[in-house]
Amino acid sequence: MGYEGLIVRDDPKSPAAEAIRTLRTNLQYLSLDKPLKSILVTSALPSEGKTTIAANLAVALADAGTETILVGTDLRKPALHRVFGLENRRGVTTILTGHSTLEESLQPTEHPRLRLLTSGPVPPNPAEMLGSRAMRSLIAELEASAEMVIFDTAPVIAVTDAALLAPAVSGAVLVVSMGYTPREIARQAKQQLEKVNAVILGVVANRIEVNRGGSYYYYYYYGTGEEEAAAANGKAAPERPFARFFGGR
Repeated sequence: MGYEGLIVRDDPKSPAAEAIRTLRTNLQYLSLDKPLKSILVTSALPSEGKTTIAANLAVALADAGTETILVGTDLRKPALHRVFGLENRRGVTTILTGHSTLEESLQPTEHPRLRLLTSGPVPPNPAEMLGSRAMRSLIAELEASAEMVIFDTAPVIAVTDAALLAPAVSGAVLVVSMGYTPREIARQAKQQLEKVNAVILGVVANRIEVNRGGSYYYYYYYGTGEEEAAAANGKAAPERPFARFFGGR
Protein backbone atom coordinates (compact mmCIF):
# COMPACT_ATOMS: atom_id res chain seq x y z
CA MET A 1 0.00 0.00 0.00
CA GLY A 2 1.54 3.28 -1.09
CA TYR A 3 -0.46 5.79 0.96
CA GLU A 4 -3.45 5.79 3.28
CA GLY A 5 -4.62 9.40 3.27
CA LEU A 6 -4.48 12.40 5.58
CA ILE A 7 -5.01 10.87 9.00
CA VAL A 8 -3.96 14.06 10.79
CA ARG A 9 -6.79 15.90 9.04
CA ASP A 10 -9.48 13.23 8.99
CA ASP A 11 -9.02 11.76 12.47
CA PRO A 12 -6.91 14.23 14.47
CA LYS A 13 -7.62 12.64 17.88
CA SER A 14 -6.66 9.13 16.81
CA PRO A 15 -3.50 7.27 17.85
CA ALA A 16 -2.50 7.48 14.19
CA ALA A 17 -2.51 11.27 14.25
CA GLU A 18 -0.63 11.25 17.54
CA ALA A 19 2.04 9.09 15.88
CA ILE A 20 2.60 11.74 13.24
CA ARG A 21 2.73 14.51 15.83
CA THR A 22 5.33 12.53 17.77
CA LEU A 23 7.45 12.32 14.63
CA ARG A 24 7.03 16.07 14.13
CA THR A 25 8.13 16.74 17.72
CA ASN A 26 11.23 14.60 17.35
CA LEU A 27 12.24 16.44 14.21
CA GLN A 28 11.68 19.80 15.86
CA TYR A 29 13.79 18.66 18.80
CA LEU A 30 16.64 17.74 16.47
CA SER A 31 16.46 21.15 14.83
CA LEU A 32 17.46 22.90 18.07
CA ASP A 33 21.15 22.21 17.40
CA LYS A 34 21.08 22.92 13.68
CA PRO A 35 17.98 24.34 12.01
CA LEU A 36 16.33 22.00 9.54
CA LYS A 37 15.09 23.73 6.42
CA SER A 38 14.29 20.70 4.29
CA ILE A 39 13.62 17.01 4.90
CA LEU A 40 13.63 14.21 2.37
CA VAL A 41 11.27 11.30 3.06
CA THR A 42 12.15 8.09 1.28
CA SER A 43 11.89 4.34 1.77
CA ALA A 44 13.94 1.26 1.04
CA LEU A 45 11.36 -0.28 -1.31
CA PRO A 46 8.07 0.77 -2.95
CA SER A 47 4.80 0.57 -1.00
CA GLU A 48 6.25 1.19 2.46
CA GLY A 49 4.13 4.24 3.27
CA LYS A 50 6.58 7.07 2.57
CA THR A 51 3.99 9.25 0.83
CA THR A 52 1.55 8.85 3.72
CA ILE A 53 4.23 9.88 6.20
CA ALA A 54 5.45 12.82 4.11
CA ALA A 55 1.93 14.17 3.58
CA ASN A 56 0.80 13.78 7.18
CA LEU A 57 4.05 15.19 8.54
CA ALA A 58 3.61 18.26 6.34
CA VAL A 59 0.03 18.75 7.59
CA ALA A 60 1.13 18.32 11.21
CA LEU A 61 3.89 20.90 10.79
CA ALA A 62 1.49 23.36 9.17
CA ASP A 63 -1.13 22.82 11.88
CA ALA A 64 1.55 23.64 14.48
CA GLY A 65 2.19 27.01 12.83
CA THR A 66 5.14 26.16 10.57
CA GLU A 67 5.00 27.59 7.05
CA THR A 68 5.48 24.39 5.05
CA ILE A 69 5.86 23.37 1.42
CA LEU A 70 5.35 19.72 0.48
CA VAL A 71 7.12 18.73 -2.73
CA GLY A 72 6.50 15.73 -4.97
CA THR A 73 9.91 14.54 -6.13
CA ASP A 74 8.84 10.99 -6.85
CA LEU A 75 8.87 11.71 -10.56
CA ARG A 76 8.22 8.09 -11.52
CA LYS A 77 5.04 7.29 -9.60
CA PRO A 78 3.72 10.61 -8.26
CA ALA A 79 0.93 10.36 -5.70
CA LEU A 80 0.80 13.53 -3.61
CA HIS A 81 -1.65 15.29 -5.92
CA ARG A 82 -4.11 12.41 -5.40
CA VAL A 83 -3.71 12.55 -1.62
CA PHE A 84 -4.74 16.21 -1.63
CA GLY A 85 -7.18 16.00 -4.53
CA LEU A 86 -5.27 18.54 -6.62
CA GLU A 87 -4.13 18.70 -10.23
CA ASN A 88 -0.68 17.76 -11.49
CA ARG A 89 -0.41 19.76 -14.72
CA ARG A 90 2.40 21.93 -13.35
CA GLY A 91 5.05 21.14 -10.79
CA VAL A 92 8.69 20.19 -10.36
CA THR A 93 9.18 18.98 -13.93
CA THR A 94 7.62 22.03 -15.58
CA ILE A 95 9.73 24.34 -13.42
CA LEU A 96 12.93 22.47 -14.26
CA THR A 97 12.14 22.58 -17.98
CA GLY A 98 11.32 26.29 -17.87
CA HIS A 99 7.62 25.90 -18.61
CA SER A 100 6.44 27.40 -15.32
CA THR A 101 7.74 29.27 -12.30
CA LEU A 102 7.61 28.20 -8.67
CA GLU A 103 5.03 30.88 -7.93
CA GLU A 104 2.81 29.64 -10.77
CA SER A 105 3.18 26.00 -9.74
CA LEU A 106 2.62 26.13 -5.98
CA GLN A 107 -0.91 25.15 -5.00
CA PRO A 108 -2.65 26.12 -1.76
CA THR A 109 -4.24 23.42 0.36
CA GLU A 110 -7.06 23.58 2.89
CA HIS A 111 -4.37 24.06 5.54
CA PRO A 112 -3.47 27.79 5.60
CA ARG A 113 0.25 27.24 6.22
CA LEU A 114 0.71 24.34 3.78
CA ARG A 115 1.36 24.65 0.06
CA LEU A 116 1.89 21.79 -2.36
CA LEU A 117 4.31 21.57 -5.27
CA THR A 118 3.37 18.45 -7.19
CA SER A 119 5.74 16.50 -9.41
CA GLY A 120 4.31 17.74 -12.67
CA PRO A 121 4.05 15.45 -15.73
CA VAL A 122 6.21 12.31 -15.54
CA PRO A 123 9.46 12.97 -17.49
CA PRO A 124 11.57 10.50 -19.49
CA ASN A 125 14.68 11.29 -17.42
CA PRO A 126 13.81 11.65 -13.70
CA ALA A 127 17.32 11.03 -12.36
CA GLU A 128 18.92 13.59 -14.67
CA MET A 129 16.36 16.21 -13.70
CA LEU A 130 16.74 15.64 -9.95
CA GLY A 131 20.53 15.69 -10.17
CA SER A 132 20.67 18.89 -12.19
CA ARG A 133 21.83 22.36 -11.17
CA ALA A 134 18.32 23.58 -11.87
CA MET A 135 17.05 21.26 -9.14
CA ARG A 136 19.60 22.62 -6.67
CA SER A 137 18.42 26.13 -7.51
CA LEU A 138 14.80 25.06 -7.00
CA ILE A 139 15.64 23.59 -3.58
CA ALA A 140 17.26 26.86 -2.54
CA GLU A 141 14.22 28.81 -3.78
CA LEU A 142 11.87 26.50 -1.88
CA GLU A 143 13.87 26.83 1.34
CA ALA A 144 13.69 30.61 1.01
CA SER A 145 9.92 30.44 0.54
CA ALA A 146 8.95 28.48 3.68
CA GLU A 147 10.13 27.52 7.15
CA MET A 148 10.16 23.83 6.25
CA VAL A 149 10.19 21.93 2.97
CA ILE A 150 9.26 18.24 2.85
CA PHE A 151 10.26 16.15 -0.18
CA ASP A 152 8.45 12.91 -1.01
CA THR A 153 11.03 10.94 -3.00
CA ALA A 154 11.26 7.60 -4.79
CA PRO A 155 12.57 4.52 -2.90
CA VAL A 156 16.33 4.32 -2.39
CA ILE A 157 16.89 0.74 -3.54
CA ALA A 158 14.72 0.96 -6.64
CA VAL A 159 16.32 4.03 -8.27
CA THR A 160 19.03 6.64 -7.65
CA ASP A 161 16.68 9.61 -7.21
CA ALA A 162 16.79 9.81 -3.40
CA ALA A 163 20.59 9.48 -3.35
CA LEU A 164 20.83 12.38 -5.78
CA LEU A 165 18.60 14.64 -3.70
CA ALA A 166 19.65 13.70 -0.18
CA PRO A 167 22.95 15.65 -0.08
CA ALA A 168 21.14 18.83 -1.11
CA VAL A 169 18.65 18.90 1.80
CA SER A 170 19.04 19.28 5.56
CA GLY A 171 18.35 15.64 6.32
CA ALA A 172 16.61 12.43 5.33
CA VAL A 173 14.04 10.16 7.01
CA LEU A 174 14.02 6.54 5.91
CA VAL A 175 10.76 4.57 6.02
CA VAL A 176 10.97 0.80 6.52
CA SER A 177 7.93 -1.46 6.53
CA MET A 178 8.35 -4.12 9.20
CA GLY A 179 7.57 -7.64 8.08
CA TYR A 180 7.92 -6.55 4.46
CA THR A 181 11.41 -5.15 4.06
CA PRO A 182 14.28 -7.62 4.61
CA ARG A 183 16.78 -6.41 7.19
CA GLU A 184 19.61 -6.49 4.65
CA ILE A 185 17.62 -4.34 2.21
CA ALA A 186 16.98 -1.78 4.93
CA ARG A 187 20.67 -1.78 5.77
CA GLN A 188 21.57 -1.29 2.09
CA ALA A 189 19.18 1.66 1.85
CA LYS A 190 20.81 3.34 4.85
CA GLN A 191 24.27 2.66 3.42
CA GLN A 192 23.35 4.16 0.06
CA LEU A 193 22.29 7.37 1.75
CA GLU A 194 25.46 7.41 3.84
CA LYS A 195 27.62 6.97 0.72
CA VAL A 196 26.40 10.30 -0.61
CA ASN A 197 26.96 11.97 2.78
CA ALA A 198 23.27 12.37 3.50
CA VAL A 199 22.33 13.38 7.04
CA ILE A 200 20.06 10.55 8.20
CA LEU A 201 17.75 12.07 10.78
CA GLY A 202 16.12 8.80 11.69
CA VAL A 203 14.08 5.80 10.64
CA VAL A 204 10.34 5.26 10.67
CA ALA A 205 9.50 1.60 11.32
CA ASN A 206 6.09 1.13 9.77
CA ARG A 207 3.44 -1.59 9.90
CA ILE A 208 4.47 -3.80 12.76
CA GLU A 209 2.00 -6.62 13.30
CA VAL A 210 1.75 -7.04 17.05
CA ASN A 211 -0.84 -9.78 17.42
CA ARG A 212 -2.99 -12.20 15.49
CA GLY A 213 -6.07 -10.10 15.91
CA GLY A 214 -5.01 -7.39 13.52
CA SER A 215 -2.29 -5.36 11.94
CA TYR A 216 -1.04 -2.16 13.51
CA TYR A 217 1.08 0.64 12.23
CA TYR A 218 3.86 1.76 14.54
CA TYR A 219 6.39 4.47 14.07
CA TYR A 220 9.65 4.38 15.96
CA TYR A 221 11.80 7.38 15.31
CA TYR A 222 15.42 7.79 16.28
CA GLY A 223 18.41 9.91 15.43
CA THR A 224 21.05 7.49 14.18
CA GLY A 225 24.02 9.60 15.24
CA GLU A 226 23.31 9.37 18.97
CA GLU A 227 22.77 5.62 18.91
CA GLU A 228 26.03 4.98 17.07
CA ALA A 229 27.98 7.34 19.33
CA ALA A 230 26.57 5.65 22.43
CA ALA A 231 27.45 2.20 21.14
CA ALA A 232 31.00 3.32 20.36
CA ASN A 233 31.40 4.51 23.94
CA GLY A 234 29.91 1.36 25.44
CA LYS A 235 26.81 3.18 26.67
CA ALA A 236 23.13 2.41 26.26
CA ALA A 237 21.43 4.21 23.41
CA PRO A 238 19.10 7.05 24.45
CA GLU A 239 15.46 6.07 24.62
CA ARG A 240 13.15 7.51 21.99
CA PRO A 241 9.37 7.69 22.17
CA PHE A 242 7.29 5.59 19.87
CA ALA A 243 3.75 6.22 18.76
CA ARG A 244 1.13 3.83 17.48
CA PHE A 245 -0.53 4.29 14.15
CA PHE A 246 -3.48 1.93 13.82
CA GLY A 247 -4.87 0.78 10.51
CA GLY A 248 -5.63 -2.19 8.32
CA ARG A 249 -3.04 -3.62 6.02
